[in-house]
Amino acid sequence: MSGLFITSSGTEIGKTLVTATLCHQLRTAGRPVAALKPIISGVTDDTMEGSDTAVIADGLGLEMTPEVVDQMSPFRYRAPLAPAMAAALEGRTLDMDALIKTCRAALDHNPFTVIEGVGGSFVPLAGKTLVADWIKALELPSLMVVGSYLGTISHTLATLEAMQGRGLVVRAIVMSESTGDNPPLDATADELRRLSGLSVAVMPRLDAVQPWRHAPNLLPLI
Repeated sequence: MSGLFITSSGTEIGKTLVTATLCHQLRTAGRPVAALKPIISGVTDDTMEGSDTAVIADGLGLEMTPEVVDQMSPFRYRAPLAPAMAAALEGRTLDMDALIKTCRAALDHNPFTVIEGVGGSFVPLAGKTLVADWIKALELPSLMVVGSYLGTISHTLATLEAMQGRGLVVRAIVMSESTGDNPPLDATADELRRLSGLSVAVMPRLDAVQPWRHAPNLLPLI
């Protein structure tokens, strides 16, 4: 079983771009890869085009068929909320056993599987179960995606310390350039390297169709 969990210090920071980039770069390098975005909220079956699932499928070179959607993102919710809240609005509860079983099946049947989480590492999934508990159950190392905004160093270190305190392995950090005014990217990345002791890659904003094709090489991080 070999794979990597893509997590974050928050939401809407850049996990999907990093996931699609890794899928594209692994395929380009001739390395087989599968990917899951098992939980996705803020979508319906009619709005999957352009969704995070669609972006990752494109990075894998897959068409967005209903079968691909069901395979990659079986747990879908309409409200753009944390899974626990989104599921409750539909009178449902996320089935953690089914989630873990889905992920382990992919890990067992593929040489390498990238699993993208939902929101940050401490988003609630069901009851008191958090994304961090999901990661621990899968026994996967993580790649943590963070922003470059003012305050990201504190948010990143707090998330990293909390994850490591739970015995989770964070392999490296990807700092994704945030919108608006930011502190200098290279200086912020240097501080994160110094304070975390981890490798830190910088993902600049990429205004292009299929931006993962133009992203920096992330393969050394995995």
